[in-house]
Amino acid sequence: MNPIVPPATVGILGGGQLGRMLALEAKRMGYRVAVLDPTPGSPAGQVADDEVIAAYGDLEAVRRLGEISDVVTYEFENVDVRSVELLERAGVRIRPGSHALRITQHRLREKRFLVEHGLPVADFVAIERAADVDDAARRFGFPGVIKTAVGGYDGKGQAVVHDAAQAAAAFERLAGHQLVWERFVPFVAELGIICARSESGAMVTYPVTRNIHEENILAFSVAPAGLPEAVRARAREIAVRIAVGLDFVGTFCVEFFLLADGELLVNEIAPRPHNSGHYTFDACHLSQFDAQLRAVCDLPLPQPRLTSTAVMVNILGTGVGDDLFGIPELLADPGVVLHLYGKKHAAARRKMGHFTILREPGFDAERLLEAAREARARLSWGTRVPA
Repeated sequence: MNPIVPPATVGILGGGQLGRMLALEAKRMGYRVAVLDPTPGSPAGQVADDEVIAAYGDLEAVRRLGEISDVVTYEFENVDVRSVELLERAGVRIRPGSHALRITQHRLREKRFLVEHGLPVADFVAIERAADVDDAARRFGFPGVIKTAVGGYDGKGQAVVHDAAQAAAAFERLAGHQLVWERFVPFVAELGIICARSESGAMVTYPVTRNIHEENILAFSVAPAGLPEAVRARAREIAVRIAVGLDFVGTFCVEFFLLADGELLVNEIAPRPHNSGHYTFDACHLSQFDAQLRAVCDLPLPQPRLTSTAVMVNILGTGVGDDLFGIPELLADPGVVLHLYGKKHAAARRKMGHFTILREPGFDAERLLEAAREARARLSWGTRVPA
């Protein structure tokens, strides 16, 4: 296909922070941006040229987005696949396509895809009735992880179970959803790699990150991860094989469990830019969002370069107020770059922004991680009293 160049319009299904950062990169390059989201003034809508205010499953609204866009992409995988199929039938350039979305938005399909392509995953089995829970427990033992096949993120829709009573309770709580039982993996670290592939087949990967979660939500991403070259090479190999197997066009993330013997197991595939790749905005000459834009528009896709040691820190709401305190103290460190997403209400555990703390290449990552923790402690949520 021909490259799509400015001032063409990039359509984005989804108006959250990933869409916002993609829109900012698109605007920097001179594109127009249209966003579909149910909420007026969404994070992406705030920086877009056009907002289509509608539910993601509103096919007529999706059609309108396609009509005003030269290319359409999406910022999260819980888009109704029928919307993507509708745009494909209408001849709209939508990337990634419905095939990749259908697989990656459904845990069972995703795991079966990985197995079919000879890629490593934890043992798993589908759970449809109570008897399947007992069978899985006998087959894999405890602990185990029961997850919904669709819709789960940040620890939602899943439960770690340590005995038969917990497994039965989790099955009851998650009833009504298609479920997956996964063997619990005694990993030593969680890793991630961002990969981008263009319409023409050009492919690049970013440095592997070490991802640290707190209460099932990503808290810190460390780049580079400080891993042996064999582990980094294996992560790159797996990401490339996934991209080719899915015929993926765009930016995606592969999350891994690192085992004590150095082996990697694929945890999840996210078919869009990922929280763990936010450091690329400030620590690479080509951000993951720039790569997403170039990939879906079929522009040249150079290999990214890491220009700093970096730790990305999520800023989560606490539910005690919508005003963020401590910003001047945070920015007193000249290596800190702050990104806030324009969300009005800092509900507990809601992703309100992030900051990246940067040091020169080769700086000790553990020292930088400690500095990141100290910097995060300077921030707090509350309510400002009018002067």
